[in-house]
Amino acid sequence: MSTNVILAGVGGQGAVLASKLLARAAMERGLPVKTAETIGMAQRGGSVFSHVRIGAGAHSPLIGRGRADAIVAFEPAEAARQLPFLRAHGMVVTSDAPVVPVSAATGGPAYDLPAIMSYLRSAVGEKNLVVVDAAAAERTLGTAKALNVVLLGAAARAGALGPVTADDLADAVRATVRPAFVELDLAALNL
Repeated sequence: MSTNVILAGVGGQGAVLASKLLARAAMERGLPVKTAETIGMAQRGGSVFSHVRIGAGAHSPLIGRGRADAIVAFEPAEAARQLPFLRAHGMVVTSDAPVVPVSAATGGPAYDLPAIMSYLRSAVGEKNLVVVDAAAAERTLGTAKALNVVLLGAAARAGALGPVTADDLADAVRATVRPAFVELDLAALNL
């Protein structure tokens, strides 16, 4: 049995670090883990996503369409973009803070956050959707840079990460994150 999680965002939001924290937390529990990252145009604000497969049933790093147990998205449009990978009754944990693409800001199709959130609610249902108030998290923590860890904590508490708990993630933070950021990330995890 495996747990399949997709972490998605745009460049600079910490999807790669979140993937490393989740994988390390699972490995410290003695669970087999496979990961794959696609970062492409991340340095230019493009899509970033990681596949994390936890458990003995994970034979390859990539999650097939309709096979993800959870999507943890640091940006709502990226959550919507990854929905084809979500299994029926899978869970989505997302930030409510948009990162408006350059194309929308320069006259391309508009970024319609209410429409995106409505689509997510209708696609996965209120029961399987956790929306994190990014502005409130930033006010509490004093920075938006730890939103990735806030979302991991929310996902763990919602049961979206399978056997990985918030305590497991806290241990991974202590072992992985640079010492100057450990306290911030622990506070973010517990938010």
